[in-house]
Amino acid sequence: MTNYTTIVFDCDGVVLHSNKVKTEAFYQATLPYGEAAAQAMVDYHVANGGVSRYKKFAHFLEQIAPNHTTQQGPDLEALLQAYASYVREGLLSCEVAPGLEALREQTPDARWLIVSGGDQAELRDVFAQRGIAEWFDGGIFGSPDTKDEILARELSSGNIQQPALFLGDSKYDHQAASAAGLDFVFLSGWSEVVDWKVWVNEEQLRHYFDIDSAFNHEID
Repeated sequence: MTNYTTIVFDCDGVVLHSNKVKTEAFYQATLPYGEAAAQAMVDYHVANGGVSRYKKFAHFLEQIAPNHTTQQGPDLEALLQAYASYVREGLLSCEVAPGLEALREQTPDARWLIVSGGDQAELRDVFAQRGIAEWFDGGIFGSPDTKDEILARELSSGNIQQPALFLGDSKYDHQAASAAGLDFVFLSGWSEVVDWKVWVNEEQLRHYFDIDSAFNHEID
């Protein structure tokens, strides 16, 4: 990993132990529509890791809520606000990936970026408050732009220079990295991908438990 010019990190489940934070936030935000609708939202969220909250809540209102309840609940803006409130508290307190600071010290010439499905303004604020924003000298990027859009833009501008590596924990991370021509490593430790071992074997992916084990080449 120290041979790359650029290292791109997903946030949730890679840099921050925040997947469970966001799963619970989706449940709580949609609970006014009933427990069945909220659980369906969680199932959809877990199955679509890396997709932005905007698209997930739009899908909820269009496809999930009408099938589970006739009661009127929060609109899109209210759902987004409730979700953001739950998430912010969790992001400020959850664990930062072991080995991240050591890797930054070992890759002083590499450009680091965050490319996340999380809200961009929220991520930048949280990273600044936690004192790790400066490690990501290539920028911290998130929704409403998609990962595909962000990677294409940053490649085009020259901000991402090859050889480049994407560290992710979802199938969408792999798809986005492949489409952009970046190498990919899957981190399983905090991932919510079901049956990930089958998937990584089918795709023949490099995989490690977390950043620390990837840096030390400990195969998961």
